[in-house]
Amino acid sequence: SLYFQSDVSLFTSADFEEPIPDDRYHGIYFAMLLAGVGFLLPYNSFITDVDYLHQKFKETSIVFDMNLMYIVVALVAVILNNVYVERLSMHTRITVGYLLALGPLVFVSVFDVWLERFTIEEAYVINLLSVAVVAFGCTVQQSSFYGYMGMLPKRYTQGVMTGESTAGVIISLSRIFTKLLISDEKKNTLIFFLVSISMELLCFLLHLVVRRSRFVRYYTSHSQGKGMGKTHDPRDNGTGYRVHHDVTAEEVRFVSLKPTPRKKGLEDFVGGTYVRFDAPKAEMRKSWPGFRGTPHYNIILHRYVVSRVIWTYMLSIAVTYSITLCLFPGLESEIKNATLGEWFPILIMATFNMSDFVGKILAALPYDWSGGRLLFFSCLRVVFIPLFVMCVYPASAPTLSHPAWPCLFSLLMGVTNGYFGSVPMIQAAGKVPPEQRELAGNTMTVSYMTGLMVGSSVAYAAYSFAAPAPARFSTFNAHASYTNNTGF
Repeated sequence: SLYFQSDVSLFTSADFEEPIPDDRYHGIYFAMLLAGVGFLLPYNSFITDVDYLHQKFKETSIVFDMNLMYIVVALVAVILNNVYVERLSMHTRITVGYLLALGPLVFVSVFDVWLERFTIEEAYVINLLSVAVVAFGCTVQQSSFYGYMGMLPKRYTQGVMTGESTAGVIISLSRIFTKLLISDEKKNTLIFFLVSISMELLCFLLHLVVRRSRFVRYYTSHSQGKGMGKTHDPRDNGTGYRVHHDVTAEEVRFVSLKPTPRKKGLEDFVGGTYVRFDAPKAEMRKSWPGFRGTPHYNIILHRYVVSRVIWTYMLSIAVTYSITLCLFPGLESEIKNATLGEWFPILIMATFNMSDFVGKILAALPYDWSGGRLLFFSCLRVVFIPLFVMCVYPASAPTLSHPAWPCLFSLLMGVTNGYFGSVPMIQAAGKVPPEQRELAGNTMTVSYMTGLMVGSSVAYAAYSFAAPAPARFSTFNAHASYTNNTGF
């Protein structure tokens, strides 16, 4: 068998003389934080003005519809991005994602909110289609960024995920202040969208600058196998593994640098160990004749190997987000309070976004979780589902009717979502060698989006069974206007 491998003994001392670039003034970290803002800000902009949506599309499931539309399209987008990750350049995917995210924001704010060119029925459809376009663009961008961050040191992945929560905080505060300062619903909503557009443009421009920085180019070239001779010893990268590609057998192997006892599936190699994750090639040849040796075969093989290493982290992040999406934003937007009115869901969602931000900051603490323990604590969060249900049902007199209960639960759910939604993504990339980190980041994003899809589907199904049949846009009539402030 032929093996392609990086061996530090092949390099002379002169190859290691180039210093590792510094992130001077933490500018790269700040840019990555804003990148996280950029790929969740458009979606948050559509769902956080829940008061405007409830007022314009009365007696409909608009928030649930938007959420499900976003998740379905996003899951398709992340799978496509994962398949074509090696065919389109990373920066091309990110740039296209930004453009697709900005387009619907501008279109809806100008033609729907400002000029009011559409009927209620048309506006309903246009808002859903806009969310679909945003979902595709932002997810391609997000999935690419996770692969991007997997090539940088761990703290930058944490920075991007903190930026995701920062997007929610920024949008929540923007909605609160625009509603407080400007009483006219049309004007405050228009200004709200303009703030979002300005922030998204800033994130995009900053990305174009940072991608050319010496710091980013150094780490991305190292992880992609370029300029390896000018980097530090691969044995010191903290992964504990190297990758060997057997060209003849079409196997990908991670090589442990620490000697371990001989076990089934392991074979000794120069004082270390081959950790073999052999794809079931015989079965694949039987199922798909002629498939072996094609680019698609190699794509599946590589993902299989990476998934075998990080599967507990994949499952952990999927469980975390599926539980959260069962409750947020759909069920939380349905929690009512007679005194606070439409302010109450806005405040609950703001509480979640701010506590999620805190949770993602806490994820930066240096604690090395095992995949099994992460999965266990992620599953424990299922307790939030019955607690929130008691804040809503029975509709006439909820079991936990005091407004402090949903605020407390939203606070705790946000902190745990931020923490257990970030740690698996941060640590998974460190479990594979540098050459596989972009692929690991993309694979984790598939799990992340799968969790969102499951949670959103459960929430939508529960709403459909529990709520009375909503009035859809096809049954709207002239009195569905902007004059009634009662909401749902």
